[in-house]
Amino acid sequence: MNPNMQQKVEAPSDADTRIAPDPLAAVLPAISALAAIASIAAINWVGQERTPDRARSRRKAGVALRDLESCCMGLQEIFRRLQRSPKLFAGDGPAAASPLKFGVCGPRIDPALARSYHQLMNDIASMLVLASQNAFDVMSAIEDGEILAPEQLFFGFGEQQDALNKLVQNRATLRVIVETGGEVSERLTALVRELRTYKVE
Repeated sequence: MNPNMQQKVEAPSDADTRIAPDPLAAVLPAISALAAIASIAAINWVGQERTPDRARSRRKAGVALRDLESCCMGLQEIFRRLQRSPKLFAGDGPAAASPLKFGVCGPRIDPALARSYHQLMNDIASMLVLASQNAFDVMSAIEDGEILAPEQLFFGFGEQQDALNKLVQNRATLRVIVETGGEVSERLTALVRELRTYKVE
């Protein structure tokens, strides 16, 4: 094929691309939603028994646990979606070896991938709000004695906190953050399901 003709064929698609939004701006809130759930670990060290004058949570423990499990499953799906867009989120290309930082130049993306980014941002933002609220309600139920879980279960949440902390401490790459986020979301789902078995009837 004539080189000039090849340039003409490729030019329209190149012209229809845009610079990608910062991928870390989406990945960090997703990690933060996981951290909100993993913070259940703190109950083991700072939780206090319910005092007579402290009001009970307005939500039942069973409802909070069910909703928190739904959040965990939603976060699993979010990290799967992040992994399905390696060009943008999993560190393919020049940004693959770049450590945790904002401002890493993203690739050029087509309109469909740009829409996917903004839909993901919307879903992640919603999940962050839900995860933090549901985790708080579950922690309140534990303090109020509505959930009586063994210490070992709280250690499990603490291990997931450590895994997330290492991402920040080691300034992990996008690829490692996304892969670890997927693993942590699966482990947290299992921990919350186990926590449900210790709800006081």
